[in-house]
Amino acid sequence: MTGKERALLRSQAHHLEPVVHIGKESLTPEVTQSIAEALEARELIKVGVLKNCLEDPNELAQIAAERTGSQVIQVMGRKITLYKYNPKKHKEN
Repeated sequence: MTGKERALLRSQAHHLEPVVHIGKESLTPEVTQSIAEALEARELIKVGVLKNCLEDPNELAQIAAERTGSQVIQVMGRKITLYKYNPKKHKEN
């Protein structure tokens, strides 16, 4: 992914609110599944890392991206922006 593509996705994600939150249990299989489902439905999502989660958001972002096959667009504070292209959403009829 080029820098311009990443910048475009960051600008599109600016107004988004987190749709999944990672809590004190960290990145459980259920949270990972929720992230994967949200990515399939929306392609571009934000994930919030709650204050009671003791793990580093940068590490969580890399792990979540690896498990879901997505790309980390940005980690800002305790918010992670992820992107995964969904060919079903771009299919022409």
